[in-house]
Amino acid sequence: MTRVVAVRHGETDWNRNGRMQGWAPVPLNETGRKQARTVGRWLAESYEVDRVLASDLLRTRETTDLLLDSVGDRSVSFESAWRERGLGIYQGLSYDDVESRFPNYGLSETAYRETEATPEGGESFREVKERVVGRFEELGGGDDETLLLVTHGGPLCMLLGHVKDQELTESLLNHHLENCAVTEFLVNGRETTIVREGVVPTHD
Repeated sequence: MTRVVAVRHGETDWNRNGRMQGWAPVPLNETGRKQARTVGRWLAESYEVDRVLASDLLRTRETTDLLLDSVGDRSVSFESAWRERGLGIYQGLSYDDVESRFPNYGLSETAYRETEATPEGGESFREVKERVVGRFEELGGGDDETLLLVTHGGPLCMLLGHVKDQELTESLLNHHLENCAVTEFLVNGRETTIVREGVVPTHD
């Protein structure tokens, strides 16, 4: 059985200011660094992590480094499979701008119902789900272990919906995860159970 403890990255200025991040190399802000340190201490007290998987984008790399300050030195694999949606030409625009001008590519119900819509130079929601779920389904075949997964809000919403057997649009509409929220999955062969969902630990 594999325990997957998934953490969304810490806050960035683009999160705070409502800008579409996609694959942009946006660093954590001070709040995000504090969130990651707090969650790192909580993880160290709650789990014995065997190894770490993470998105290879800057904000998840920085979050991972801060988590490991408490969790301890572990083998880390930074992988593009865990990235947020590639937004192509809309990356960096504000949420409001995209919603008013290009609603099929934003973060609203209109966009969530357009799961096949593909921004120029980017990915559709369907493509993101396929790469994220495909990689997730590879995790349960090894020895019993606890994996720490550091990723993004979109992929985590899709994973939660997948485990709950929801359609993609429903997954996106029904889930929202705060920065550094923790979601825990137990993977036992083909069966996956959600142990906790979107919990924001407090330590101090």
